[in-house]
Amino acid sequence: MTKDTLFTMQTVPLKFGWGATREAGADAKALGIRRCLLLTDPRLRTLGLADEVAGILRGAGVDTEVYDRVRCEPDDTSWMEAVSAARAGGYDGYVALGGGSVMDTAKAVNLLVSHPADLLDYVNQPIGRGKPVPGPLKPLIAIPTTAGTASETTPTAILDLTSAGVKTGISHRRLRPTLAINDPANTLTLPPLVTAATGLDVLSHALESFLMIPYEEREAPVSPAERKPYCGANPISDVWCRAALKLVSDYLERAVADGRDREARYQMLLASTMAGYGFGNAGVHIAHAMSYPIASMVRDYLPPDYAPDHPSVPHGIAVVLGAPAEVRFTGAVMPSRHLEAAELLGCDTKSASPEDGGELIAGRLIALMRKFCLPNGLSGIGYTEADLPALVQGAMKQQRLLILSPRPVTETDMTNLFRAAMAYWQAGQGP
Repeated sequence: MTKDTLFTMQTVPLKFGWGATREAGADAKALGIRRCLLLTDPRLRTLGLADEVAGILRGAGVDTEVYDRVRCEPDDTSWMEAVSAARAGGYDGYVALGGGSVMDTAKAVNLLVSHPADLLDYVNQPIGRGKPVPGPLKPLIAIPTTAGTASETTPTAILDLTSAGVKTGISHRRLRPTLAINDPANTLTLPPLVTAATGLDVLSHALESFLMIPYEEREAPVSPAERKPYCGANPISDVWCRAALKLVSDYLERAVADGRDREARYQMLLASTMAGYGFGNAGVHIAHAMSYPIASMVRDYLPPDYAPDHPSVPHGIAVVLGAPAEVRFTGAVMPSRHLEAAELLGCDTKSASPEDGGELIAGRLIALMRKFCLPNGLSGIGYTEADLPALVQGAMKQQRLLILSPRPVTETDMTNLFRAAMAYWQAGQGP
């Protein structure tokens, strides 16, 4: 086995700050978009933000239609409905306005309209065939309305593949949006639980990317064309991740407590962007692999503040439910890094040894989960020991993520991780 000697770094051009959305029309026109499909979700249409952005686009001379039927936690059916709508419109560019579900759907639409194929041709192996995107896509402007998923910076689109009963995705560098417009004003109306869940997703992105296998310990690809979008921990991603962890520690609780705290909203969107640039190149691993079956197998959990029309586990919640178990598992192999991450997250490390890092991080995560009234582990969203085999099988299929773990994960390890994530505090203890 030949170890790699280089890492890759790709970033999406970014426009960041209060009022950045007002320039979306000029930006679309500069990218050559003349006829645009604006993808969004029903809630943002009801709030008026989607029509406001459509007006900005039209005001710049961009013929714009709105597609407002994007599903929260999208599946293959909702993706293909959006693709069908886009194929009929003759669009030469797209704008995604919303959270990760909207941006991921827009990426899929751009891909499948530009290069029609069976969806499984592009879905990651071993679930799909993992074929590369064969050519350039049309311009896509991503305007996030949450400070969390950072899909505006990443080469990945995630969905529930109902035909296979698993959550998976498509990853390729050409899926990255052409431009990200990150405007903190678009996050001011996020309810508390949505703020908490998406903020904990930011934390998980930065944490997993910082605590993963270094790029120089990975096997070198056979050819440059076979390089994967996620390359492992590297010096540049580390800079972004350190900064994001510190910002989340300083501002997430403020943003949840007071959604109109403009400084907290600004800094959390900045943290999301930084973590996106970090994990969008380095990658994520165990907790994200666990999150996919956690989300796809849910039976009856209806998250407060999301007003879903179907049972679902929002991505940020699905990820953080596995995160304390993850860091306890990986802490032994990267003790110094775990201790550094614990300090960035505000843990008291003065009398701690490096071996304490994983436990300190787990304690901080659990304290935040309890403060924000999140479910108490997997049992809090309806899972039991009887679900372990299916959860494990779903997570073990996510090998594109698990190969980035700093500690190899066997099926037995994964079973123990899910068992440890069943509950993190005793019933009745409360926040």
